[in-house]
Amino acid sequence: MGLDLRFPIGEFITNFEVTLDLRQSYIDTIANLPNDLAKAVDGLDDEQLDTKYRPEGWTIRQVIHHVADSHLNSYCRFKLAMTEDLPTIRAYDEASWAELADNKMPVEISMKIIEGIHGRWAVMLKSMSDVDFKRELIHPDSGKWTLDKFLGLYVWHSKHHLAHITALRERKGW
Repeated sequence: MGLDLRFPIGEFITNFEVTLDLRQSYIDTIANLPNDLAKAVDGLDDEQLDTKYRPEGWTIRQVIHHVADSHLNSYCRFKLAMTEDLPTIRAYDEASWAELADNKMPVEISMKIIEGIHGRWAVMLKSMSDVDFKRELIHPDSGKWTLDKFLGLYVWHSKHHLAHITALRERKGW
């Protein structure tokens, strides 16, 4: 069986034990994502950026803009959970966001957003205590999450979309 183009690193698994080492690796992934994405899109021209990573999927350009949108939301969600008791966060329609006009802009715009958000997010994560990582939020579609588990989700999300780009480059020989 070949690579699953939709889930190149597999689907997110919610049942995992968070250790201090795992949490530190998660923080490192968040801190390193801007550089990893920059390497993944380095040298791609507009035609390549406008190539879908899979049939019925998004273009690489849309993936980069989506990561900026999604991680901006996640960073805000972390801040809400750090400053409020059990906040219910707001869901949004990712697919509709990906079709808006700003998703046709150069990827450099969203790369700057990702760099800024991830820089701030990593500082916040490094300052959090064990108790902070046990703080919770409620997602209206998927229920209650600890920040430890939510961090795991966004590390998976980071690697998931990075793999969309790198797997496409590999398949295309770019």
